[in-house]
Amino acid sequence: MRGRYLVAGAVAAVGAAAVVAAGLPSGGDDAAQAKTVPPGTARVTKQTLVDTQSVDGELGYGDTTKRKARLSGTVTALAASGSTVSRGRALYRIDNDPVVLLYGTLPAYRTLSPGDDGRDVKQFEANLWALGYRGFTVDKSYTSATADAVRDWQDDLGVPETGRVDPARIVYAAGKVRVDSRQAAPGDVVQPGAALLSTTGTGRVATVSLEASDARLARKGAAVTVTLPDGKQAKGKIVDVETTVTPGEGQQEDTTTFDVTVGGFSSGALDHAAVTVDFTAAKRDNVLTVPVAALLALAEGGYGLEVVEGDTSRIVAVRTGMFADGRVEVSGAGITDGTTVGTPA
Repeated sequence: MRGRYLVAGAVAAVGAAAVVAAGLPSGGDDAAQAKTVPPGTARVTKQTLVDTQSVDGELGYGDTTKRKARLSGTVTALAASGSTVSRGRALYRIDNDPVVLLYGTLPAYRTLSPGDDGRDVKQFEANLWALGYRGFTVDKSYTSATADAVRDWQDDLGVPETGRVDPARIVYAAGKVRVDSRQAAPGDVVQPGAALLSTTGTGRVATVSLEASDARLARKGAAVTVTLPDGKQAKGKIVDVETTVTPGEGQQEDTTTFDVTVGGFSSGALDHAAVTVDFTAAKRDNVLTVPVAALLALAEGGYGLEVVEGDTSRIVAVRTGMFADGRVEVSGAGITDGTTVGTPA
C-alpha cells in the first residue's frame, strides 16, 4: 500500500523537510509500481546551489588595543583621538620625551645594545632602516654600527644619545594605528601599567558574531558580501576568526561563538554603522536538484524520490548532497534533468 507524505525529523534536523514512504521498496527494477500519481509533482532540474546566510554585523575599525605606560612620569602629550600615527611618530610623551610607534609583531621586551642577537634585533633594525638610517646590516646582530645609527635616530628625536634602545620608549604594532580614545590627559602623573590610549587599525572592517551552529561560515580568507545602510554592496573577505567560550551559569552549558572580522572592502565615508554580511558556506555547480519536500525517508533507511511516469509512479533511492534555498542535490539511477517526481499536495 502506498505511504503518505509526512514530515520526517531526520531531514528537518538539517533545515529541510522530508517525507516517509512506509513499506515501499526502493531501487530500479524492483521499484514498486502504482496506478495513481502523487498529490503534486515537480521536475528534477540542473542548477547551481549556493549555501548562503545573511548575518547582522557592525562597521567600525575592529578590536581596540590599550596602550599602557611603561614609565613613571608626567604625560606631556598624547596623540589626538581619531588621528593616525605612523612609523617613527610619537604616540605620547612622558616627561616630554617621545614614545615612538614602530612596526612589528614581537613586543619590545628588553633593552637592546651592542652584542645582542635575536629576532627582536632584526625587527628593530628593519624599522631603523625604513626610517632612513643607514650604515649597518639588517640582521639579528646588534653591532656597534647599529648603535651609531641609533644615536643618530635619538639625536633627531631629541632624547639622550645612548646607542641603546629602551623598550619602554617604543611601541610595536602591525602597521599604522588609529587613536580610538584617550584614557589619560596631558598633566596626568602616571606609573607603569597606567592606560594612556586605545588604538585600532586604520582600515574599516565589519565584525560579526556567529553561533556555534554557523561555524561552517567562519572560514578565514572566504569571500563575503557586505551590504551597507544605503543598500550598496561591497565585496570583502574574512580576515580573522576568533573563538570565544562563555562559561555557562549554574547548570547551563558553556556557549561558543565565533567573532568574525571582514575586511578588504570600501565603505565610503561611513565609519560606524549597522551592516549585513552575506556568507557563502559552499557552492555546487550544475547539479541535479529537487524541492526538499520531494524527498521520501525510506523505511529501510536513506532517501528516495517518487518518479512519475504517465499514470504510474515508482520509488527510486537517491543520494542527497547540498541543501540550499529549499532545494536539495540528488543523484540516483534514472534520475536526470527533467525527470518528474512526486511532491505533497
